[in-house]
Amino acid sequence: MHARELVELAAIVSANGPVLVRGTDRLSAAGIEQYWIASKSRLGRWAKSLKSFSKEHDEVGTMRHRARWPLLRGVLEEIITGEMLTRVWSAVLCACDRHHGTDTAEPVARSVLIGHLEARHRVLTLLVRSPKINAEAAVKLNHLRRRCERWTDLLVGYLAGLHDVGEFAIEPQRARDFAEDLQYRSNLGGGRQVWPLVVGSLHAAFRNGLSASSPNADLNERIASSILSCFPADVFDSTGLFRSLWMVRISNVTNDAQGMIEDLLTVERAAEAEQARPAPARLKDRLRRFGE
Repeated sequence: MHARELVELAAIVSANGPVLVRGTDRLSAAGIEQYWIASKSRLGRWAKSLKSFSKEHDEVGTMRHRARWPLLRGVLEEIITGEMLTRVWSAVLCACDRHHGTDTAEPVARSVLIGHLEARHRVLTLLVRSPKINAEAAVKLNHLRRRCERWTDLLVGYLAGLHDVGEFAIEPQRARDFAEDLQYRSNLGGGRQVWPLVVGSLHAAFRNGLSASSPNADLNERIASSILSCFPADVFDSTGLFRSLWMVRISNVTNDAQGMIEDLLTVERAAEAEQARPAPARLKDRLRRFGE
């Protein structure tokens, strides 16, 4: 899965986040677990790639570095563009926990976000200090970073009504400004067209300029499928990559249902075993526990 498609997914998450937060269905436990595992694996790969590049800076010649530059460029772009989805999805997960009074998704979201911010810091350090990244490439990557930051604040701003999610924006005030502007335009005539226009502009902004492939396309797809598994079915397009992830969603929902059934059966068996014991034995055991 290409990094460009994760940008598209960030828009889907932003647009449908309110429905997920205010819904009555619980988040897919399997989806949240898969998101954590796949995200941590991708963070590990990023760290390994960046460390390898830093080591090459001291040990290998320019020719080999040039041969490896497309791969490194793809990693840098994944980190920069992927931060949009990480921040938006973290905002939704934290809002879900706060809305329902739970504490299951927010720790996962914050752990992944902290790891992503550390990777971002390493990227910025390379852009500033590494002589192996020429000025033209550094300028292009920096422009990409700034573009992603603006779009991140817009998408987080769209979620402004979901508790206080401003902390997940790059610049919270800019996110609030975007939120006010979107709200104002939505209330005008033809306001329903505001969000489709926003999405169309996002597609145009990231249509060109990125590497042809993503170094961690497999983990990107696992992350996307884990996120989509938490949403209702009508979020999915009838065609395209997100539709192909539908089977993964079904698998996660099935696993969650099986886990709930097994828990219920375990409780039921324990209750039956308790009732099967002689009454004096049950009473004695309860008194013993009360004494403890």
